[in-house]
Amino acid sequence: MNIVRLIIALVCLAIGLVIGILNTQPITLNLLVTQISTGSGAAIIVSLLAGVCIGALIVLATVAWPLYARLRKAGRVTAPTTGARTDAVPPGPGV
Repeated sequence: MNIVRLIIALVCLAIGLVIGILNTQPITLNLLVTQISTGSGAAIIVSLLAGVCIGALIVLATVAWPLYARLRKAGRVTAPTTGARTDAVPPGPGV
């Protein structure tokens, strides 16, 4: 499985290098209070990375957090009540 991850990482790195090499035109990003001058390849890669991060946060908020909350709720329902246990075995010597 680690070799597959390595291959995927190298393919992504190669794609990023190709995008950076083929898109060398300078662009200026006009923000509200400042301007950023960069190459178009870097702007494309940063925007793709931002999209991946935003998408991951949306999936986390809409799928993972509700499932985790449901799992915690189910764990509280099935948890034994706190009290003296009658079937508890005393620890052995040296424990």
